[in-house]
Amino acid sequence: MKTTDTPPAAPAAGPAPVVRAPASAAKEKSSEGQVLNVFSHGVLIIWAILVVLPLLWAVMASFKTDDSILSTPWALPDKLHFENWSRAWSQAHMSDYFFNTVVVVGCSLVGTLLLGSMAAYVLARFDFPGNRFIYYLFIGGMSFPIILALVPLFFVMNNMALLNTRHGLIMVYIAYSLPFTVFFLTSFFRTLPSSVAEAAMLDGASHTRTFFQVMLPMAKPGLISVGIFNFLGQWNQYMLPTVLNTEPNNRVLSQGLVELANSQGYKGDWSGLFAGLVMAMLPVLAAYIIFQRQVVAGLTAGAVK
Repeated sequence: MKTTDTPPAAPAAGPAPVVRAPASAAKEKSSEGQVLNVFSHGVLIIWAILVVLPLLWAVMASFKTDDSILSTPWALPDKLHFENWSRAWSQAHMSDYFFNTVVVVGCSLVGTLLLGSMAAYVLARFDFPGNRFIYYLFIGGMSFPIILALVPLFFVMNNMALLNTRHGLIMVYIAYSLPFTVFFLTSFFRTLPSSVAEAAMLDGASHTRTFFQVMLPMAKPGLISVGIFNFLGQWNQYMLPTVLNTEPNNRVLSQGLVELANSQGYKGDWSGLFAGLVMAMLPVLAAYIIFQRQVVAGLTAGAVK
């Protein structure tokens, strides 16, 4: 009878040794992180000073007299001269310019968000022949310099009897803002869950009702974000109204500020000019302060699927 030798049993596997990073490497990594943190905070502080200091100086100058602005530009005003604001509001016709700007920007902003959201929803949710072609047409509109379209746009507006009218300027603002709005909202609508829209369709909702009552409220952060960007661009727009809106009664704030600066001549009403400048800045600052959380949420929502 032949016997075979059994091989010796393998030793039981013990716990894997724990490899620890050297203390010096951990300290070096921590020091690098601290240096980077200090550097980034320093850059942010410098950037904040460069942005906030001119704004504060303009507000301070709007409450000073012309002599104090020229003699002691960095000193605080001896008292608050509110007559600068009243003079700019009434005598410089800033009230009329402000009203025209609110009407034009308000109507164009509503039209831009409405048309842009509908176009973006269709491009993001439905597959049809020419979908990508239409999308890239909107993208191409973002890269087209508006200065190249001023001359043909002037003649088109003139032939359609829309020149020097508020509604004509509103239509131009909407067309000018649609490419970026569609580009932004298309990416945002793609991140929204399609199951909610499918559930609404199964419950008998039409496409129109699904869009306005289900998908549009879900896209509120994106709408607020793109609305703020469009508001900033349309409120500060100067080139388009200068070419297409030469009627004095229909001038907007950007035109009014230039007119206020030119009308002073050698008189130099700097206090009234700074008061009008602050009037034009306040709505933009207020809009961003009120909706800053929604702006950040809309910008980051598109990055998370």
